[in-house]
Formats: sequence, C-alpha cells, structure tokens
Amino acid sequence: MQQFAPGRIGVLPPVRALQTRSGRLGYMLSGTGRPHILLFSGAGVSLQGWQSLYPGLERLGTVFGWNRFGLQGSDPARERQTGALVLGSLRELLGYAGLEPPYLLVAHSLGGLFANLFARLYPQEVAAVLFLEATHPDDQQALRKHESQLVRALGKLLTLPEIFFKPNVQAELACVQDTVREIASAGGFPQVPVRVITGGLTPRAFLMSPGVVGAKRANQQALARLSPKGEQVIAQESGHFPQLTQPDLVLRVLRDLVASL
Repeated sequence: MQQFAPGRIGVLPPVRALQTRSGRLGYMLSGTGRPHILLFSGAGVSLQGWQSLYPGLERLGTVFGWNRFGLQGSDPARERQTGALVLGSLRELLGYAGLEPPYLLVAHSLGGLFANLFARLYPQEVAAVLFLEATHPDDQQALRKHESQLVRALGKLLTLPEIFFKPNVQAELACVQDTVREIASAGGFPQVPVRVITGGLTPRAFLMSPGVVGAKRANQQALARLSPKGEQVIAQESGHFPQLTQPDLVLRVLRDLVASL
C-alpha cells in the first residue's frame, strides 16, 4: 500500500474490484446523494492520494474514485492508455456502479487532462469541475522534460521505492501527447462552474526551472478561464499536492462549488 506524509490522515472507504472488458480495476464508492463526485488522480498516485480529504469529502455527496490500469489494485495496462481509453474504462465502471450523471469532476495533476477531455466529450454530464494543480495541455513538454524530477519527488512523497510507481508514471506520460490531441479535437469546454486550486509555493530550481514555473502558473490561470464561471484559488502553503497539505482549503472550495450548483 502506498504511504503518504500528509498533514492529516483520513480513513478511506474500502477499495473494491471489478472485472471490465480491459481488465480488473480497483475503485471506491462512498457517501450518499448528490452531487456525484468523480476523483481523477495524478500519474503514479493511487486512491491513497485523496486520503486527507476523508471523511469530509464523502459528506458532500456520493464520491467515486478509481485506480487506473497500472496503479495499485488494478491490472497492468494491456495497451496505451490514451485519454479516450481511460475514459472508456471509467464509464464502464460508472455503469457497473449505477452512478448516473451529472458529475462534479475533481482532478489532480495529470488527472486534469482526463477531466478536461471528459468535460468536452460529455458536456451534458458535467455539473462542475475542480482542478487541483491540474495539468494543462500546454504543460506536456515540461512533463516530459522533468520526468525524472517528478519521479524523485513522488518517491519522497509516497515513501516508496521508485520501482513501485515509476513504470506507471512513464507509461502515462508517454500517452500525454495523444490525450492532448484528443482534447484539441473534442468539443468546447462547457460553461459550468470551475475552480482551480494552484499551489503557492515555488518548486526548487532543481525540480523545475523558473521559466517552466512561470509558464505553468500562466497555464493554471488559463484553466480558470475555460469557463466564464471559473475562478482560481491560491493554496499559499502548498506545492503540487494541496489536497494533502491544505485539505481544509480544498474541502472549503468544494463545499462552495457544491453550493453553487
């Protein structure tokens, strides 16, 4: 099991497994009522990455999260996991779970690309979106350039040897360009409430150059402009994982988002 070093440790609901057409996937489902909240994790990070938001998160509605292929509790991927394939597996899981739209999408890091694509392909199924330090399509070059730094940083965060998550990170980053093309060819982004939580701490220079940091911050602002109902929130005490370092802030933004629906 992945171990994290967040400021607060919550208790996750049990992880279940379902056999889909492409293999077994681990998922968790908890809470009741509306909205139906979907969690999109970052590369190399299992459902444990949301642990600090529990139990507060499941008090806001029905919460669904899943481990993509290659992540803990799910089978290895049999083919390249482009955005379309990732969403196909997700929608199959949602069908088995009986969780109907509309959905509130909550996406961290690389999961932001999948949520971005979901919102464009299925705009009538999306009620709102929360991007947490989410990847913008224009971040793809920086992701590839800083892959080794990302792996080292995740190793410190997860307190795991790289062998347990590095293959997944590499496989998912190798498909980023495909997913970005799918986003570009999909429809427009729906005019739904959007919140973008951006870490206020500047990464150390060995992790990310000042130029890349500036471009990433500009891209975070661009995510907030995807919708006329978009707003950016700066998590002043956080870096790339505000859900771990400032879970109360994330829950407050989520509560406000839910209240706007």
